[in-house]
Order: sequence, then C-alpha cells, then structure tokens
Amino acid sequence: MLQVPYRYLFPSAMFFIAVGVFTTQNSLFHVWEVLAFGIIGALLMVLNFSVAPIMLGFVLGPMMEENFRRALLLSRGDMSIFIQRPISATFVAISACLLAAVTWGAWRKKRGTSLLEKVEAETEGATAAAV
Repeated sequence: MLQVPYRYLFPSAMFFIAVGVFTTQNSLFHVWEVLAFGIIGALLMVLNFSVAPIMLGFVLGPMMEENFRRALLLSRGDMSIFIQRPISATFVAISACLLAAVTWGAWRKKRGTSLLEKVEAETEGATAAAV
C-alpha cells in the first residue's frame, strides 16, 4: 500500500468512505458531513495539529459522557459516587494532579517568559543609561 501514490490513494479512499456513509445512512447530508470533517482534518494537519488525540476525543467523548450520566442516574445525582471506592478515588486524584501539573507548568512558562522579558528590558535600560 505504501507503493501506491498518494494522488491515487486519497481520492479512492474518499470515494469509498462516501459510498460507505451513503450506504449505511441513506442520506447525502452525512456524505457532506464526512467531507466537511475531512476538510477540517486536512486543515488541522496543515496547521501541525496532532489528529490522533482529536479523533480519540470524538470517539471516546460520547462514550464517556454516556457512562458519566449513567453513574449519576444510578447514584441519584450524588457526585460523591466517584470517590466512595478506593480505585475511583485514586483515578480522580491522579486526574486532578495531572490537570494541576499541566496548568502549573503552563502558568510558570508564561510567567517565566514575561519575567525574562522584564529583566532583559531593565538590563537594556541600564546599558543605555550607562552609555
């Protein structure tokens, strides 16, 4: 498959995807929807976005939302259901720590850059005043 030129592979893949979507849904709207998402995906690839996490989000997002709602229905809306068992409490704690670490790192990086710019500006000002 790697020996097939991209100019032949891409149009044929798009054709078979469109035929498959039309066959399963019997609607041209879904074909246009697939085309729109294909264009968005190509644009994201041009802008150097990683497409794999976006695809995982589209696939796993609805499943996660459905199971979250199911858990809340079973617990009658009580959010403490997520920390009552040690395993689920551990997962919640790990998720919170990872979120805090990512947020802290981004904040420090942003703050460090502005602090560095401030020090450089003061150094340039002192150098200009000395001359």
